[in-house]
Amino acid sequence: MKQFLITILVFILAQSCFSQTTVIDSLSDDGVLLDSNWKYHEGDEPAWAKPGFNDEQWLSIDPTKDIHDLPALWNNNIVWLRLHFSLNGLINNQPLGFLIEQTGASEIYLNGNLIKKFGKINDGKNVIAATPSNYTFIDLKNYTSGKYIIAVRFAIQKNLPYIIFAARPNPTFKISIVTMKDITSLTHDDHYLEYIRVGLYLILAVLHLALFWFYPSQKANLFFFLFAFLFACLSFLNPIVYKYVEFANTKVYSIIIVFITFLISMFFFLTAVYKIFNKRRGFSYWVLACFLIFSVILIFINYSNGFIAGLSIFPTLIFLESARVAFIAIKSHKRGAGIIISGAISFIIFFTIQWLIVFNVLPGGPNWIFGDLAFFLSFLSLPVSVSILLALESTFAARSLVEKLKEVQILSDKTFAQEQEKQQILAAQNETLEKQVTQRTAQLNQSLENLKATQSQLIQTEKMASLGELTAGIAHEIQNPLNFVNNFSEVNKELIDEMNDEMDKGNIKEAKTIASDLQQNLEKINHHGRRADAIVKGMLQHSQQSKGLKEPTNINALADEYLRLSYHGIRAKDKDFNATIKTEFDKDLSSVEGKINIIPQDIGRVLLNLYNNAFYAVNEKTKQQPNSYDPMISVTTKKINNKIEIKISDNGSGIPKNIVDKIFQPFFTTKPTGQGTGLGLSLSYDI
Repeated sequence: MKQFLITILVFILAQSCFSQTTVIDSLSDDGVLLDSNWKYHEGDEPAWAKPGFNDEQWLSIDPTKDIHDLPALWNNNIVWLRLHFSLNGLINNQPLGFLIEQTGASEIYLNGNLIKKFGKINDGKNVIAATPSNYTFIDLKNYTSGKYIIAVRFAIQKNLPYIIFAARPNPTFKISIVTMKDITSLTHDDHYLEYIRVGLYLILAVLHLALFWFYPSQKANLFFFLFAFLFACLSFLNPIVYKYVEFANTKVYSIIIVFITFLISMFFFLTAVYKIFNKRRGFSYWVLACFLIFSVILIFINYSNGFIAGLSIFPTLIFLESARVAFIAIKSHKRGAGIIISGAISFIIFFTIQWLIVFNVLPGGPNWIFGDLAFFLSFLSLPVSVSILLALESTFAARSLVEKLKEVQILSDKTFAQEQEKQQILAAQNETLEKQVTQRTAQLNQSLENLKATQSQLIQTEKMASLGELTAGIAHEIQNPLNFVNNFSEVNKELIDEMNDEMDKGNIKEAKTIASDLQQNLEKINHHGRRADAIVKGMLQHSQQSKGLKEPTNINALADEYLRLSYHGIRAKDKDFNATIKTEFDKDLSSVEGKINIIPQDIGRVLLNLYNNAFYAVNEKTKQQPNSYDPMISVTTKKINNKIEIKISDNGSGIPKNIVDKIFQPFFTTKPTGQGTGLGLSLSYDI
C-alpha cells in the first residue's frame, strides 16, 4: 500500500513538472489562436519533435508576435517551438484543421509526425523563408480528441529587409485551430475592394491620358494619369503578392516596390493639384518631397514607424496640402476649388472612421468589411474630386472652343463678304490702274530716254572735265621741252653766225669746235622734241575711246606719268599749290620682264581720277590749315605673287565713315555744286 501511494505521488509530481497544456473544448467563428503556453529552445535536435521529450526547462514565448519583436530568434540560426494542447471530442461535430501564418522557414510536427514544411531551413545559415499566403490550412481529420504536442523546427531568413504594407505585420509563427465549417469564411478572398479600385483607377488613368492627349497644355491631366496608373498598378499587385507569392524574398521586395510606388503616386497627385490651380511649388511642396525620401529610408530602419510615416502620415499630409492649395484657390475665386475641398472633407470623414474601426471604437463588421470600405472610400474621395474638376475644366475648355469656333465662323462669313466686295472694288480699280499704268509707262519711257541722254551728257562732261584737267597738266608739262627747243634754237643761230665768222677768218679748228657744240644742241633739241611728241600722243590716247586692246605696259612709268600730269593740272588751276610727292616703285616692274598686259588708257583714267581726288583733298585741307599742314601724296607699286598692287594715299581729310558705302555710286560727290559730277570713281570702278 505504501509503495502504491508513493508511485501515485511521483506520477502526480511528474505530471505537474511537465509543461502546461492548452485545453480546447469550444471554438469561436474565427477558431482558437494558439498564442500561449509555447516553449522554445535554441539549437537543433531531432529528438525535440518527439511527444515524450521533456521541455519543462525551455523558455516561454509567444510566436505570434512580429519577427522584430522576438530578438531571441535573430540571435540563433535554428530554434524549436513546442506546444501541448488537448481536444475534447469533435467540437461542434465538425472536423478540425490548422490555419498557419509565418515569416520564416519551418517544419511542423504533430505528435512526432511531420505534417507540413514551409521553406527550407537547411543548416540554419542558408535559410529560404516562406510566407504562406492568405492562411494555409492543414486538415486534422485523422485527429479527434486527446492530447497533442506541436513541435516546430524554425529559422528566420535574416538577410531580407522585412517591411509592413497595408497594415499587414510579419508574424513569426501563428497557428489557429478552426472547424471545416469556418474555413471557407476565414480563407475567403478579402481583396475584392482592391480589385474594384484597380478598375476605377484604370478608368481614371485612361480618361486623363486621353484628356492630356487632346489638351496637352493642361499638364495636370498628365500628372493625374501617372497617379491613377501607378495607384491601379499597386492596387493590383498588392493582393497578388499576399495571396499567391509564397517565398519571403519575392514577397518582401515586391512589397518594397509597392510601398515606393504608393509614395510616388501620392506625390504625383499633389503635383496635379498644384498644376490645376497654377500654384508655384514652394516650401511645403519640397518639404513633402523630403518626407517621401525620409519614409523610404525609415521603412528599412524601423518598419513599424516607416509604415506609419509612409502609409498614414504621408498621404494625410498630401491630402491636407491639396486641401490647403484648394482653400487658397477659393480665396482667389478660382473655379472648381470647392470640389477639391469637398473631396478633402470626405477623405477626413472616411479616414477617421477607418481609424475608429482600427481602434475598435466602431464595429468593423464581418471580416472587417466596414474598415476596408472606409479605407477604400477615403483614398477615393480626393482623387475622384480632382478627376471631376479636371473633367469640368476640359468641358469648359471645349465649350470655350466651340464658342470661339462660332465667333470664327461669323468672322469668316463677314470676311468672305468683305473679300467679295473688295474683289469687285479691286476689279474696277484694276481697270483704272491699267489705264493709268499705260499712260505713266509711256511717260516713264520718255523720262528714261531723257535720263539716258542726260547721263551720256554727264559722262561726256566728266570725260571732258578729266580731259581739261589733263590738258592743263599737259600744257604745263609740255612747256618745259618747248622752252628747251626754243632756247637751243636761239643758241644754235648764234653759233652758226660765229662759225661763219670763223670760217671767213680761215679758223677751221675753231669752226669745227663750234660745229661740235651745234651738233650737241641739235641732239638736245631732238630729245626734247620727242619728249613733247610723247606727251601729245599720251593726250591723244587719253582723249580717244578705249579699244579694249591690251598691250605690254610699264606700270611704274604709267603711274609716274599720270601722277605728274595730275599734279601739273592742279597747279595750272592754283599756282600757289604745292605738295610733297613720294613714290616707291617696285624695280622689278620697270624691267622688260616686269611689263604687264593692260589697256593703258583705261588704267590711266583710273589713276588720274584717284590722283585728282587726292590732290583735291590735300588742297582743301591746305586752305583750312594754311600754316600747320604739309600736304603729301604717296604712290607705291608692288608685285604680290601673280598680282600688281598700286597704293595711292594722301594725308588729307579722309572719307567720312557714313559715306564710304556710297563713293562708287554714280553721281555721288562731296564736292560743291559745279565742281564735280560724281562719276569719276564710278567710272573707275566699272573699269
